[in-house]
Amino acid sequence: MSQSFPPTFQWGVATAAYQIEGATETDGRKPSVWDTFSAQPGRVMQGDTGAIACDHYHRYPEDLQLLADLGVQHYRLSIAWPRILPDGTGLVNDAGLAFYQRLIDGLLAHGITPHVTLFHWDSPQALEDRYGSWRSRQMAHDFADYVTVVVQALGDRVQHWMTLNEIFCFTHLGYGVNQRPPHAPGTVVASLKEVWQTSHHALLAHGLGCQAIRAAAPQPCTVALVDNFLATVPLTETPADIAAAQQAFPTVGTNGGIIFPALTGEYSAALLAQLGDQAPDIAPGDLATIHQPLDALGFNVYSGVYVRAVEAASGYEVLPFPQGYPRLHMPWLHIVPESLYWGVRHVSTPLQRPDLPVFISENGCAALDEVTDAGEVLDLDRIHYLRQYLQAAQRAVAEGYPLQGYFLWSLMDNFEWSYGYDRRFGLTYIDYATQQRLPKASYHWYKQCIAEGRIV
Repeated sequence: MSQSFPPTFQWGVATAAYQIEGATETDGRKPSVWDTFSAQPGRVMQGDTGAIACDHYHRYPEDLQLLADLGVQHYRLSIAWPRILPDGTGLVNDAGLAFYQRLIDGLLAHGITPHVTLFHWDSPQALEDRYGSWRSRQMAHDFADYVTVVVQALGDRVQHWMTLNEIFCFTHLGYGVNQRPPHAPGTVVASLKEVWQTSHHALLAHGLGCQAIRAAAPQPCTVALVDNFLATVPLTETPADIAAAQQAFPTVGTNGGIIFPALTGEYSAALLAQLGDQAPDIAPGDLATIHQPLDALGFNVYSGVYVRAVEAASGYEVLPFPQGYPRLHMPWLHIVPESLYWGVRHVSTPLQRPDLPVFISENGCAALDEVTDAGEVLDLDRIHYLRQYLQAAQRAVAEGYPLQGYFLWSLMDNFEWSYGYDRRFGLTYIDYATQQRLPKASYHWYKQCIAEGRIV
């Protein structure tokens, strides 16, 4: 099999504001739910917070040089809502906008195209205090107003927009039924219906956000949603197991209630049947708002699940991972390279959207990185992982699926949410005590892939 990609393939890397910027009290920014969450004892490993992170807010020129040296022409970043509207709504913070103008101007000066995510989990604490964040429909409208401000200010420089990152994570992992959930804002609710209501409100925010981008953009632009839908991988590539994987797709994880309404305008009937009276309330017109035309879909993929055909009413079985199954430095990071290929393929069937361009908006892994006595980080495990996932991407392209690009997560080690600084996903090693940046072996390997347009 050829290891090359077409010349038009977009090679990139990705980061997120809260994970790298730091400067949480600088230039008028007010707290996000993640500032509040990480300040609570016992919520984040070792008591880490994003207060300093990689200090990207002050060191971005150095990080732009890292991007330029890597040779990427595409960079996915996110914008911090509390920098732009510190109270969630109302007064615009010009100093916050000015930071992103400087950053994006720097990218463009290096010939790097910015791809901007408007929400990557760091919602304003003010809105949590006011109405409970995603528990309220108002959040969707306030998000759209924030989007309008950003797109009016940056739309002359940015042509590629993404609304929300991974709805599942900030709703279904952030709201727990009668138990404290693991993820910010960590809200305890009384029923599964209330959890599904939060993701429904997030879908509304996506739909209203799409409309806001298109209304406010001063030039032609692309609009995408970024989702980490769960890829169902056939255990064997036989007709029976492939059919089983397609059949399972709407009911595993939250696929049927997030990616289905976004791309098809309907919640999966199979999922609604499973939920019964725990399904969210859907107001008239909501599905039309949610089902906005998209120019592309961003797929965040790290792992997946294996499925096989069985003689049962469902026709499929989702298989558990055995204890010894290989994984990297996260409890959920089982190595399933085929998940990338099958995830892309499932957009064509069963989602029935073969017309929709897809890009891998995140793929990468945490590894136990160490600096050698010679001053190197030899992350051979990361290269091994990335090589396999890129082979799956190459297969999708070769078979004619509309996979347009690949954004590796991440440019640098960063604040890994509730794992703090304990887990490293970067191509660049960050010494948090000194803020020194040290490109790892994987950085040099990926640089070579980009330069040659193939897996090296």
